[in-house]
Amino acid sequence: MGRYSRLHRIEQMDPQQDYEEIFRLITEYEFPWDYLQGVSVAFLRDYGVPRISRLLDHTQEFERAGQKRYDDTVLIAHEIVREGMDSAHGRAAARHLNRIHGRYRIANEDYLYVLATTVVGPKRWIDRFGWRPLSPQETESLALVGRHLGEMMGIAELPVDYAEFARLHDSYEQRMFAYDPANRRVAAATLRVVTQWYPHWLRPVVARASLAVLDDSLLTALGFRPQPRRVRTATHRALRARAALLRRLPPRPTWHPYRPKPRTYPFGWTLDELGPHWAHSRPLSPLPDEDGSRPSYGVDGHHTPPAGGGPTHQELR
Repeated sequence: MGRYSRLHRIEQMDPQQDYEEIFRLITEYEFPWDYLQGVSVAFLRDYGVPRISRLLDHTQEFERAGQKRYDDTVLIAHEIVREGMDSAHGRAAARHLNRIHGRYRIANEDYLYVLATTVVGPKRWIDRFGWRPLSPQETESLALVGRHLGEMMGIAELPVDYAEFARLHDSYEQRMFAYDPANRRVAAATLRVVTQWYPHWLRPVVARASLAVLDDSLLTALGFRPQPRRVRTATHRALRARAALLRRLPPRPTWHPYRPKPRTYPFGWTLDELGPHWAHSRPLSPLPDEDGSRPSYGVDGHHTPPAGGGPTHQELR
């Protein structure tokens, strides 16, 4: 198999029909590490919005169990797509995700933005630092997986393609990015999780490199100063050198797809273990296409959780 064999195969596929298979090839073979970096940056972008970071800061999950919170977020998404989004397992994972979110009253536009970061973030990272840019088929597959996930979550007014996701992502940030102390607290807790993956002596370098790949508008919203030019230049060159090396290496073999290796679960995990401890005390609700209804949205555009739901954004301020 040649380095570009999978790309040639993908270019013959129809994203409208094959988006889950293309997504699997992106995340398990072509760009597994880069996709995760893009998702990690997406997490940080969420924290640039005060009403999102205040909610996360209120839960204290990143402060108390940051590694588990990070792993659970990655793993729930993995469980939804692992056997197919419409498989029994994929739908069970989506119900579990909705049960966790159902505790909070979250604006539909915030759901849309967080979803958009998971589509736009990986695309922009891969195009910037991957061993090749994404093809049009791969780009639209990211968007269609995101749209399908949004439908399973009952999110309204979903974008229909990548271009709409990108416009929503950028316009929302222009309106909503602003500094708040909660932004910095949650971002710092997340960066501590990332740096602890490395030896103690290397952690300051990793922390500075992590900040060096973030744009100034996000750094301002998070309350961090831009890194010196020499740090940004060195980080970007190192990432591009990695990409150049990968471009010359053989492709990942078919028998060796990428699989998550979460630090929280060294001996494996079950769906029931993922998420906060209180999640299992809440009832599961049908997915939107299982009971013929969609979640209701009030005049303020907020998703209305089941009776007995948790605090609203206003109550958390």
